Amino acid sequence: MPANPTPLVNGEKASRREQILAAAAELFAHHGFHGVGIDDIGAAVGISGPALYRHFRSKDAILGEMLNSISRYLLDGGTTWANRPGTPDDTLTGLVAFHVGFALAHPALITVQERNLANLTDADRKQVRALQRQYVEVWVRAIREAMPELGEREARSAAHAVFGLINSTPYNRHLGDSELAELLSRLALGALRAAG
Repeated sequence: MPANPTPLVNGEKASRREQILAAAAELFAHHGFHGVGIDDIGAAVGISGPALYRHFRSKDAILGEMLNSISRYLLDGGTTWANRPGTPDDTLTGLVAFHVGFALAHPALITVQERNLANLTDADRKQVRALQRQYVEVWVRAIREAMPELGEREARSAAHAVFGLINSTPYNRHLGDSELAELLSRLALGALRAAG
């Protein structure tokens, strides 16, 4: 597993800053970035809106840190799985389980990530995109090692398709988490193997 205990903090103990990020993620997921004000985020963590400025310079900064943290968490976790000893199939299975676990544990973050990339500042958007590209490349390498017959473009397309399947979890809560995790893992691995 990655070194970071949650996607929203960089190895630090849970703090007011993390509480703010978690509350903002829920609010952004349900009301959209533009539908949420600083006062709303403050109220969700029991402080005044202006008191948030002691932790973040703006709502944009909250979103930027949130999406950068998510992207870094996924890259670190994916890299950890890719570097574990085992067969290429073990690596692919581990990557799928890692991403499924993230999606089930953090549906609000998945929603915010999907809907709010355009709301980032240019600098944050570039950084998030760079981290996301690196994460995709971890998957591309793992897919090609497990299925050497696949070309790079096919493997990249397969990775994106599997992300779409797994990231649909915020909208799919017909099963309990463990049943859904098992189903998503089977579907994702089946889709990847069908590509080979």
